[in-house]
Amino acid sequence: MSIRVLLPTLALGLCLLGPTVVQAAAAQTAAAPDPRAAIAAKFPEVRPEQVSPSPVQGLFEVRIGAKIAYVSADGRFLVQGEIIDLDSDLNLTESRREAVRRDVLAGVSEADMVVFSPKTKPTSTVTVFTDIDCGYCRKLHKQIADYNARGIKVRYMFFPRSGPGTESWTKAEQVACAKDRRTALTRAKLGETSKDKPCKVNPVAQDYKIAKEFGLQGTPAIVLESGELIGGYLDPDELSKYIEEQKVAKN
Repeated sequence: MSIRVLLPTLALGLCLLGPTVVQAAAAQTAAAPDPRAAIAAKFPEVRPEQVSPSPVQGLFEVRIGAKIAYVSADGRFLVQGEIIDLDSDLNLTESRREAVRRDVLAGVSEADMVVFSPKTKPTSTVTVFTDIDCGYCRKLHKQIADYNARGIKVRYMFFPRSGPGTESWTKAEQVACAKDRRTALTRAKLGETSKDKPCKVNPVAQDYKIAKEFGLQGTPAIVLESGELIGGYLDPDELSKYIEEQKVAKN
């Protein structure tokens, strides 16, 4: 049978079936559950908007803080690990983490940070999660003028690793509540006892929560403008060189 004869026959068949079949198919499609809602239901702390399609078909990205995991569309299988694009040699999972860190830090006011900025316009900005009693944090701060001299603006956030109710936490709150937080931070890192008292409204708990969501384990933890995380100390020359290399690589 030729295609010209077959097409009218198919059209006639659809007309005879009427709208019932079409409506049933549409109803079935409309009734299909939203995979995001089904996946979110598996995790009490996750909202549907924290679930999105991943680069791999059949897997959905689930974001908790800056932590990324992958779940099958039916919500049955959880995959923890990195998705690497072998064609571009790009870590797609880490790229998503960087984007999340950028978004989170963009929502934090510099008024809640302790900021040391160059006298001229900064060429780059880093956010450093610091612990008053951390040895390498103190080493970094002793060189703060050298970082600034290289055009690097340093924004401190508090991450007393010992947690709430500890001596390091109290020191962080004392700095955060001081009238001159820059001077208070410098003195605290020199081991001087502060006379400032912790105030009820301060950013320490907020900073600590963000640090935990970022999955930070130690200090100093340096976050670049790109959202890249450097877990540890780099001296002024090393950090300046690394920042410039990353700028060139991304251009």
